[in-house]
Amino acid sequence: MHVRKGDKVLVGTGDDKGKKGKVLKVLPGKGRALVEGVNFVKRHTRPNRTNPQGGIVEKEAPLNASNLRVVCPGCGEAKGFRRSRDDEGRLKRVCRSCGESF
Repeated sequence: MHVRKGDKVLVGTGDDKGKKGKVLKVLPGKGRALVEGVNFVKRHTRPNRTNPQGGIVEKEAPLNASNLRVVCPGCGEAKGFRRSRDDEGRLKRVCRSCGESF
Protein backbone atom coordinates (compact mmCIF):
# COMPACT_ATOMS: atom_id res chain seq x y z
CA MET A 1 0.00 0.00 0.00
CA HIS A 2 1.12 3.55 -0.64
CA VAL A 3 0.14 4.84 2.82
CA ARG A 4 1.90 3.95 6.05
CA LYS A 5 1.14 4.51 9.71
CA GLY A 6 2.21 8.02 10.70
CA ASP A 7 1.94 9.54 7.19
CA LYS A 8 0.14 12.84 6.75
CA VAL A 9 -2.50 12.38 4.06
CA LEU A 10 -5.02 14.45 2.10
CA VAL A 11 -8.53 13.09 1.51
CA GLY A 12 -9.45 13.28 -2.18
CA THR A 13 -13.13 12.34 -2.28
CA GLY A 14 -16.23 12.10 -0.11
CA ASP A 15 -17.71 14.28 2.61
CA ASP A 16 -14.26 15.00 4.09
CA LYS A 17 -12.66 16.03 0.78
CA GLY A 18 -9.73 18.41 1.28
CA LYS A 19 -9.10 17.51 4.92
CA LYS A 20 -5.64 16.50 6.10
CA GLY A 21 -4.88 14.06 8.88
CA LYS A 22 -2.39 11.56 10.23
CA VAL A 23 -2.76 7.84 9.47
CA LEU A 24 -3.44 6.01 12.73
CA LYS A 25 -3.80 2.48 11.41
CA VAL A 26 -3.50 0.70 8.05
CA LEU A 27 -5.63 -2.30 7.12
CA PRO A 28 -3.84 -3.75 4.05
CA GLY A 29 -6.11 -6.79 3.75
CA LYS A 30 -9.13 -4.55 3.27
CA GLY A 31 -7.29 -1.75 1.44
CA ARG A 32 -8.32 0.82 4.05
CA ALA A 33 -6.69 3.25 6.45
CA LEU A 34 -7.84 4.96 9.64
CA VAL A 35 -7.15 8.73 9.55
CA GLU A 36 -7.17 11.02 12.57
CA GLY A 37 -10.04 13.54 12.59
CA VAL A 38 -11.64 12.29 9.37
CA ASN A 39 -14.75 10.18 8.57
CA PHE A 40 -16.49 10.27 11.95
CA VAL A 41 -19.34 7.82 12.55
CA LYS A 42 -21.76 7.58 15.46
CA ARG A 43 -21.69 4.32 17.35
CA HIS A 44 -24.42 3.35 19.82
CA THR A 45 -22.81 1.61 22.78
CA ARG A 46 -24.11 -0.27 25.78
CA PRO A 47 -22.90 0.63 29.24
CA ASN A 48 -19.59 -1.06 30.04
CA ARG A 49 -16.58 -0.53 32.30
CA THR A 50 -14.90 2.08 30.13
CA ASN A 51 -18.17 3.91 29.43
CA PRO A 52 -20.55 3.26 32.37
CA GLN A 53 -23.21 5.62 31.02
CA GLY A 54 -23.34 4.12 27.52
CA GLY A 55 -24.88 6.21 24.76
CA ILE A 56 -23.72 7.52 21.39
CA VAL A 57 -19.97 7.72 20.78
CA GLU A 58 -18.34 9.40 17.77
CA LYS A 59 -15.22 7.75 16.39
CA GLU A 60 -13.21 7.55 13.18
CA ALA A 61 -14.01 4.88 10.61
CA PRO A 62 -11.54 3.53 8.02
CA LEU A 63 -11.37 5.15 4.58
CA ASN A 64 -10.52 3.46 1.31
CA ALA A 65 -6.79 3.97 0.70
CA SER A 66 -7.40 4.88 -2.94
CA ASN A 67 -9.05 8.11 -1.74
CA LEU A 68 -5.93 9.21 0.15
CA ARG A 69 -2.86 11.05 -1.15
CA VAL A 70 0.37 11.23 0.83
CA VAL A 71 1.49 14.76 1.74
CA CYS A 72 5.24 15.39 1.42
CA PRO A 73 6.78 16.36 4.79
CA GLY A 74 9.24 18.68 3.02
CA CYS A 75 7.11 20.83 0.72
CA GLY A 76 3.67 20.09 2.18
CA GLU A 77 2.09 19.22 -1.18
CA ALA A 78 0.22 16.07 -2.18
CA LYS A 79 1.65 15.88 -5.71
CA GLY A 80 2.54 12.20 -5.43
CA PHE A 81 5.77 10.29 -5.11
CA ARG A 82 7.87 7.70 -6.83
CA ARG A 83 9.82 4.84 -5.35
CA SER A 84 13.57 4.46 -5.71
CA ARG A 85 16.35 2.63 -3.95
CA ASP A 86 18.93 4.37 -1.78
CA ASP A 87 22.65 3.49 -1.46
CA GLU A 88 21.96 0.57 0.87
CA GLY A 89 19.32 -0.91 -1.46
CA ARG A 90 16.30 0.00 0.66
CA LEU A 91 13.18 1.32 -1.06
CA LYS A 92 12.52 5.03 -0.41
CA ARG A 93 9.70 7.31 -1.44
CA VAL A 94 10.74 10.47 -3.31
CA CYS A 95 8.48 13.52 -3.72
CA ARG A 96 7.69 14.39 -7.34
CA SER A 97 7.61 18.14 -6.72
CA CYS A 98 10.60 18.81 -4.41
CA GLY A 99 12.68 15.61 -4.79
CA GLU A 100 13.01 15.00 -1.04
CA SER A 101 13.03 11.35 0.07
CA PHE A 102 10.84 10.21 2.94
